[in-house]
Amino acid sequence: MEKEIVRFFARAEGRVQGVGFRFFVQQNAMELGLCGWVCNMDDGSVTMEVQGTAAAIEKLWNKIWQGNGFIRVSGLETAARETVESERNFAIRR
Repeated sequence: MEKEIVRFFARAEGRVQGVGFRFFVQQNAMELGLCGWVCNMDDGSVTMEVQGTAAAIEKLWNKIWQGNGFIRVSGLETAARETVESERNFAIRR
């Protein structure tokens, strides 16, 4: 099992604001042992940076695509980033 820590930036589009999406991402990320942040953007999208094992991040992407009765993701762009050694929590920004 791969234990290397990786970090990704992601931008989610769809019905992702005003539906509890940031809390949904934070809750699922913390359950998967991930750290990072999630933030609403002025254009209606939500951006995030997520850090942990590749397997855990893949599980989070799957949960985001599944959404729930309110959340509907129509697009999820991801890009690798440098890890942040000091980060330990998963924060909701603005």
